[in-house]
Amino acid sequence: MSSIVRSALFVPATRPERIAKALATGADVVIVDLEDAVAEAQKVEARDNLERYLHDNPDVRVFVRINGALHAQHLEDLEVCRRYAGVAGILLPKAESARQVERAAECGKPVWPIIESALGLQRLEEIARAKGVERLSFGALDLGLDLGLASGTAAAERILDQSRYAILLQSRLADLAAPLDSVFPDFQDADGLARHTADIRDMGFGGRLCIHPKQVEVVHATLMPTAGELDWARRVMAGFARGEAVFVVDGQMVDMPVVGRARRLLERAGEQ
Repeated sequence: MSSIVRSALFVPATRPERIAKALATGADVVIVDLEDAVAEAQKVEARDNLERYLHDNPDVRVFVRINGALHAQHLEDLEVCRRYAGVAGILLPKAESARQVERAAECGKPVWPIIESALGLQRLEEIARAKGVERLSFGALDLGLDLGLASGTAAAERILDQSRYAILLQSRLADLAAPLDSVFPDFQDADGLARHTADIRDMGFGGRLCIHPKQVEVVHATLMPTAGELDWARRVMAGFARGEAVFVVDGQMVDMPVVGRARRLLERAGEQ
């Protein structure tokens, strides 16, 4: 699967008929959820649904959010992920140590740790460097609850932005794929989603977790460079291809950091 992930759409394993619909949305990744979207009494049923779907649809590729390392169903979830090629990767919620991540990675699938607690944030450096990690994400609601934040307030967002910085920094130092931002809970607020996605785009996040199919199109449109940005990026890369170390585009000097920005814009548009 491409390292460019703009949208990762959750679908509850209790509703297996929705998996095909989720795959049809154009989301870059579909995540079948065994954790937060599933009531405790339905955990086994949800996993059975996933296993049946994977058996009946061997060509499908999905990610799976398993139950956390301290949950009673954790090992059984991992075993299903290990057995099926259709599981392209694992989201490990409430990740709090490198060892938890490495145990999950033993099933042979890339792991996306989700940072959702103060302890996970404190151990972020070791988690990012754990064997098997592909990219990081975080859960703003759970993390905010653990830190005592007033969810949805500007003050809470200021603290969460510090967490975002830490995730970006450790992702870069560990040479991971661009991290994914947390879900945007109000799936009816397309304008709010677009504004927030533009913010995390400009911070350096690659995309975000989504909880509703209608969010996918908004996220993709927001992350897509404008026609003007793409035209500028193509001209920068054309000058670079001519072998010029320093040159001018639109009256501004272009050097290697500018070339790097142009390349990233084209990558986001699927042109690199």
